[in-house]
Amino acid sequence: MGLADDAEAKARISAVEQGLAKKGWIAGQNLRLECRFANSDEGRIFSLSKELVALHPDVIIGHSTPVVAALHKATQTIPIVFVAVGDPLGSGFVRSMARPGGNITGFAVLPPTITGKYLSILRELEPQLNRVTVLYDPGNFPHDAASYVEAFTESAKEFNVTPVAAIVHNTKDVEETMTGLGSNPGSGLIVFPGNTTTVYRTLIISLAARARIPAIYPYRYFVDEGGLLSYGVDVLDLFKRAP
Repeated sequence: MGLADDAEAKARISAVEQGLAKKGWIAGQNLRLECRFANSDEGRIFSLSKELVALHPDVIIGHSTPVVAALHKATQTIPIVFVAVGDPLGSGFVRSMARPGGNITGFAVLPPTITGKYLSILRELEPQLNRVTVLYDPGNFPHDAASYVEAFTESAKEFNVTPVAAIVHNTKDVEETMTGLGSNPGSGLIVFPGNTTTVYRTLIISLAARARIPAIYPYRYFVDEGGLLSYGVDVLDLFKRAP
């Protein structure tokens, strides 16, 4: 898991266990399930990936693009099922969507073109929208961050809004970006999916609400924790289907 060991991560692990149970595999009975949580730390992602591979598991479920990239480097033989990867083809994880090949397959989510839909929803929320910021960590998109930002920039032209790409790595980055947003009338916020935005979701949600900025998030659990709205896939369903 690219996330911290929190309630959301536990819910995803529980979904995996439910999916396994449907196939007759019960943790603690006929299955050993090892879990690792990287907390959006690149160093931990690589070290934990090597640690799991060294255990010689029958299969590894990898969450997020950075995690799968690390696992891909660590093993070309152990089967890997990925969940919540934006562009598995562009990232080099699979040879094609129809025939993945190699030792990796899984579920792709939220392609770059999703930014156009996000902007459309924000325009409905705020007719006077004139400036939209995307919050993201390029490290969460090792191979395709540029494609997401490019798609966002092109969509912004259609909606006649000023696009702003804000890179965040830590609490300070989030606070500085959100403070700037609150001082610009007509601002909107798009939070890209990723380990970093998920780890700092509580801070992002609270600052957006305090500044009264219309914000759209990638997954429902952001809304469950107080965010305005979300548009995206049911991540728990993907984890349940991963086994």
